[in-house]
Amino acid sequence: MGLFRRLILGCLLALSTMLGAGCATDGVNAANPRVPVPASTAQLRPGDSLTIALQGVPDPSVNPVQIDEQGLISLPFIGTLTAAGASTAELSQRVRETYVAKKIYTTVDVSVTVTERYVYVGGEVQRPGRIIWSPDLTVAKAIQSAGGFSLYARETAVNLVRENNAYPIDVKLAQTNPSQDPPLMPGDSLQVPRSPF
Repeated sequence: MGLFRRLILGCLLALSTMLGAGCATDGVNAANPRVPVPASTAQLRPGDSLTIALQGVPDPSVNPVQIDEQGLISLPFIGTLTAAGASTAELSQRVRETYVAKKIYTTVDVSVTVTERYVYVGGEVQRPGRIIWSPDLTVAKAIQSAGGFSLYARETAVNLVRENNAYPIDVKLAQTNPSQDPPLMPGDSLQVPRSPF
């Protein structure tokens, strides 16, 4: 009787697991969470690549820089400046004022342009790392850009991290229903966990 009881319990457990999995991905009532869009996508973030051009001076220059993890950039003669959190216009003004305050130049025209922004994909994908952001980049597209899922990926529980908050995303659902595929913002991070099975 003990063996029979264990077989019945095992069958019931397997059946409930299959039914639960079917309900979780049936696509009819399933929905990914709404991920809030930052108030300002124009703000510069760590990892952004910039070009800062100095004009109207005896030695005009074009300086490619990248904002480091502390939110800083480094420019000739003036050293480091805080760039993260500012818009390109605010950073232009900050650079201009610093060159004038340090008496490097009396007047200088500064233009700041963003050349590349990134999102980061890690965990169980073929090629983890950073991906160049574009306005049409979504969670599913970023996973594809990283070479797709690895064999052990848990595709239904990808973590989207934005501004220190994590949101679980079912990428299988996003692939079958584009309205459930959240757009990504510069600086977002995707972490693909390993499946327990």
